[in-house]
Amino acid sequence: MAEILRTLRLYLLLQRASARGAMQYRLNTVIGVLSGAVWQGAGFAFIWVVMHTFPSLAGWGLAEIAFLYGLRLTAHALAMIPMISVNDIHWVIRNGEFDRFLLRPMNPLVQLMGNRMGIGQFGDLLVGVTLLAVASQNAQVRWNAWLIAFCFLAVVGGALIEAAFFLALCSLSLRMLDTFALRVFVDDVFSRFGSYPMKIFGGVTEWLLTFVLPVAFVAYVPASVVLGKLHAPWALAAPLLGGVLIALAYLIWRRQLDHYQSVGH
Repeated sequence: MAEILRTLRLYLLLQRASARGAMQYRLNTVIGVLSGAVWQGAGFAFIWVVMHTFPSLAGWGLAEIAFLYGLRLTAHALAMIPMISVNDIHWVIRNGEFDRFLLRPMNPLVQLMGNRMGIGQFGDLLVGVTLLAVASQNAQVRWNAWLIAFCFLAVVGGALIEAAFFLALCSLSLRMLDTFALRVFVDDVFSRFGSYPMKIFGGVTEWLLTFVLPVAFVAYVPASVVLGKLHAPWALAAPLLGGVLIALAYLIWRRQLDHYQSVGH
């Protein structure tokens, strides 16, 4: 426990230093946050236009899909704010910087995560939380202590699911060097399919997005529970999947790290 707390403290210090560095260029930081917000706002604007043509998608109205979109976006932002610098792993390895991480008495993954903070993802978080707040009112969600706790755990669980796939794919760069295209593809699947009710895809696609690449568990299943559309007992355990997957992803990271070979710089 003491080692975990020490590692967490060092990570927070690294992120604090990264944030202070970013704030040296305040206008650039503001533009980064606003760019993230505008990009995600434009994504929801597309859904808004679609919903004015089709008032209901698989029984979901605009307010309900807005809640689903906000839940997914909030989880995505919470995953990427601490993990975005891991996306640079192929450059870090090519430049020989990863070797320095291995020489320091600190977890190399924590060092990599502390390289920079995901500034643009704060814009994602802003839009996601705003949509959740507004949509929950319009969708007439009947909040109570249990539902609030479940929604909080669902957001954390969804963030861990995305972070797990992201970390696992980045880990492959320790042996394959560059998995950027594969990471972009998986992120695109989470972003494009995760913002809609799974029922509209139907059949094999819905099954794949639920049990193979668990996109449905990031937001669709939890949102269905909160909105009263799903009462299956297994759905209540959806937030736990994130914890299981992030543990497996870390094991993959450790396994790939054992086979890392320096680029020779």
